[in-house]
Amino acid sequence: MKILPPTLREKKRYLAFELVSEKNVLREDLISEIFSCANLLIGDVGSSECNMRLLKYENSKGIIRCNYLMTDTVRAVLATVNSIAGIPVVIYVMGISGTVAKATEKYLENENIFKPDKH
Repeated sequence: MKILPPTLREKKRYLAFELVSEKNVLREDLISEIFSCANLLIGDVGSSECNMRLLKYENSKGIIRCNYLMTDTVRAVLATVNSIAGIPVVIYVMGISGTVAKATEKYLENENIFKPDKH
């Protein structure tokens, strides 16, 4: 099996998000609800075009990978998620990045993102 050269690969974006809820939400329940909302909002074809994957999810924060042309659509899907397994939730997209490492560093690891940089 040959690996595609970088010029032919699909471009991706990584959305860092925070899930706010009263109780802990399981990863499997989150995945199920995201894809359920995606099917209701944009249908099967739209869902497949988004190419969404939940890469990380720990401590109510995570990263979703998607097609770079569909970031606005994925944000809309995440906005429609309002309950998971009967638990009311809100998903805030903290930011979008071109790599997993930068999304993790910029949005998930750094708790004080509004703190001024020291020069």
